[in-house]
This record gives sequence, structure tokens and C-alpha cells, in this order.
Amino acid sequence: MQRPSVRLVLAVSLDGRLAPASGGAAQLGGAGDRHVLEQALAWADAVLIGAGTLRAHRCTCLIHEPQLLAQRKQEGRPLQPTALVVSRHPDFGLEWPFFQQALERQLLTPDRISVDGFSAIHRLQPSWETTLVELAALGFHRLVLLGGAGLCASLLEADQVDELQLTLSPCLLGGRFSWIPSEGCSMPLALSQPDAWTLLSADRLSGNELLVRYGRSR
Repeated sequence: MQRPSVRLVLAVSLDGRLAPASGGAAQLGGAGDRHVLEQALAWADAVLIGAGTLRAHRCTCLIHEPQLLAQRKQEGRPLQPTALVVSRHPDFGLEWPFFQQALERQLLTPDRISVDGFSAIHRLQPSWETTLVELAALGFHRLVLLGGAGLCASLLEADQVDELQLTLSPCLLGGRFSWIPSEGCSMPLALSQPDAWTLLSADRLSGNELLVRYGRSR
């Protein structure tokens, strides 16, 4: 079976940071970014969220635009994409807003364990390619990757990301919290080639933000 299409969706500073130098949630992205984010969520069957991102925000992004909700309803799809949380040590607080949000929650973890708050638990396979094929067999054919940096890096290292959707926010944050970790991350040589990515679109958003979309050239 073919693996799902994976779209990485992030808002980053001009120097490629996800969070301020002091850490914590950066709150990047204005109204324009929110709109294109919700469009991506409306496209997706599920979103991949790293445990660190969930711990930092304690919730996930939802679709709010009535037109997008109506579109998903007309297509016979759940109003919100399923949240697939990736965690090696799932120790989440059930009091977090995430567990009250109106969406299905499933967990990807290396071991078959019982964790409250999730409707299903799936085992992470030795490779992302195998894991993604198994997710496709479950009906998840379009995935939005929301971070964090470690999860993004692991999928990029496996060359399993098909599209980059990056909103550039007009600010500089500095520090070490890049959207790809600066240490312990080794990208495949193929991703460093000039023709590795094809520009799909570049659109100016409100608030001097710029949306760029690149597709993986395979």
C-alpha cells in the first residue's frame, strides 16, 4: 500500500526559529497564517503532533472557519482531523485542554501500552516508512505534520515529507529553537541538492507574513 502524503506546516521566524531563546510557545503567525493553517487541516485526515509540542501548548489546532467545517461535513468526513500524538513516554495530563477538544485522539508509541485519553494506540515501527504505510491502511492518507522540531527532523531524515508549508513571520527570535535541530540531525544528501524541492507557491499574507510552499521532487 502507498504511504500517506505528508505536509509539514509551520510558522517560523525569519531566522528559522519556532520559539524564543528563553523557550516556551512562540505564538508565531497572525490571521493570514491561521487561515492557511486551517485550510491545511481541512485537507488532512490526521495531524502528527510531537509530545514536546503537546506539552508546550497543551492543546492542538482546530478548524474554526464555518466554510471549511461545512466542506468536511459535505464530504462525509469528521469535522476535525484526527490528532496522532507521537510519544515515547506518554505522560500527559488529562486535565489539559487537548483532552476536552472535540476531535479524535490516537497515540503512536513504541510499546503496546494502555494510555487514558486516546481512542486507539498504534505501535511505532522501526522505520517511518513502515509506520506511515500502516497509517494509510487505517485510512489516514493525508497527514499534516505540526511539529515539534524533533518529530519534523525524524521524518525529514527518513525523507518522508512531501510538502513544506512555511509561514515566515517578520521577526527575529535567535536562540537554539530552530525548526530543524542544529545538533543530532543528519539530513539525507538528496535533500541538499538544488532540485530537491520545487516551489509550488509564494503568497503574501496579512501582517507582512509570507507563505511559501515547496513540494518534494521525487
